[in-house]
Amino acid sequence: MSIAFHWFLPTNGDGRRLVEPERPVPGTAGGQRPATLNYLTQISLAAEAFGFEAALTPAGPWCDDAWVTTAALAQRTERLKFLVAFRPGVTSPTLAAQMAASYQFHTDGRLLLNVVTGGDSSEQHAYGDWLDKDGRYVRCGEFLDVVRALWSGEVVDYEGTHIHVEGGALGRQPDPVPDVYFAGSSPAALDVAARHADVYLTWGEPPAQVAEKLDRVRELAAAQGRTPRFGIRLHVVSRDTADVAWAEANALLDGISEEEIAKVHARMKTTESEGQKRMLELHSGSRDNLEVSPNLWAGVGLARGGAGTALVGSHAEVADRIEEYAALGIDEFILSGYPHLEEIYWFGEGVLPLLEQRGSWSRPHGTAEGMHTGTIASGGVAFGVVPSRP
Repeated sequence: MSIAFHWFLPTNGDGRRLVEPERPVPGTAGGQRPATLNYLTQISLAAEAFGFEAALTPAGPWCDDAWVTTAALAQRTERLKFLVAFRPGVTSPTLAAQMAASYQFHTDGRLLLNVVTGGDSSEQHAYGDWLDKDGRYVRCGEFLDVVRALWSGEVVDYEGTHIHVEGGALGRQPDPVPDVYFAGSSPAALDVAARHADVYLTWGEPPAQVAEKLDRVRELAAAQGRTPRFGIRLHVVSRDTADVAWAEANALLDGISEEEIAKVHARMKTTESEGQKRMLELHSGSRDNLEVSPNLWAGVGLARGGAGTALVGSHAEVADRIEEYAALGIDEFILSGYPHLEEIYWFGEGVLPLLEQRGSWSRPHGTAEGMHTGTIASGGVAFGVVPSRP
C-alpha cells in the first residue's frame, strides 16, 4: 500500500526559526508570521497541489481553535482533508459526534480526528479539567465508546466512570465516519489505542524504538480483533545537498541562548507525557550529538515541546529514511518545517518525485502531476504545467 503524507498548519504563527524575535531585525529576513486565514490558505493550497492528503491542526491555548479554523479553510480548498486535534475532556461526546457529522456533511467528508487526551495537568486545569492522567485515559476510552456508538446510528445509554449519557442520538451520521488518530506511549494510552485508534501515531524516535512501540500496539490491538494503521509525526529539512540541509537545520536554533534552552528543558522535565519524556531523552537539553540516528535530528526539541525531531539531509537521504520507517509499518507521515510554506515546496519538489519514481508513493487522483516536478528532460518545466506531447 502506498504511504500517505500530511502537512501541518501552524495556527499559532510561523517563522524561519524555532523562536523568532518579537520584532524583525531590519535587513534580515525573518520575524513572526501571524496565522492569518490568508497565510494558512497558502499552505493548504500548496499541500493540496503537491498531493498531501490532509493537514494536521493542533489544539491548545497557544493556538487558534482547530474546528473553527479548518471549517473556514475547507471553504477555500477542494480536496485537502483536515486532521483536527481536539480534547475529549472539554466537550460532551454527543456534541463532538454531532460536530463531526456536521463537518463531514458540509465539507464532503474531509474530516479526520486527532484525539488529544492531554499530558500536561496544568494545561488541562486551564480548560477546567481536573482529572489525573490515568483518569483522563479512562474518560477518553468512554468518550470514544459513546462517539462510535452514535456514529453507528445507535440510541446511546451509557454509564461509565466519568461519562454518563442517556438517550444520546444523532439526526445525521457522518458519511464517511472520520478516522480516529491517537497517540500516547503510556500503558493507559496504549490500551485506548488498541480499542479505538484507526491510526496510531508516534513521534519521530529512532527506527528501533519506533519498531518496538508498533509491535506493542499490534499485539494489544490484535487481542481486540483490530488492525490499526500507523503514522509518525516529524519535522523535515530537505535540500539539494546534505551540507545545505544541515546548515539550515542548525540555523533554526539561531538566537536561542543556552539559558533559554535550559528553561525549556526544565519545564519539559515536569511533563506527565511519556512521549515527551522520550523526546527529552534524545537530547538531554544539550546541543551536542543531536543526530540521534542517521538523518534524524533532535534539535527541534531543544526549543519546543511536542514533536522534537526532524529528518535532515538531501532529498534522496530524506526519501531513504521515509522508506526505512515505511518498512517498519508506518503508513502515514505527518510532516512540518520552518517556515511551513517554504518547506512544503522543498519537500514537494525534492522528495515526493523521488518517492513517486521509486513506487513508494502515488500521487492522489486530481492533483497536478508535473506542476512542480517537471523537468526539461522529461518534457516538463519546473513551476510549469507539463506540456502536451505530439
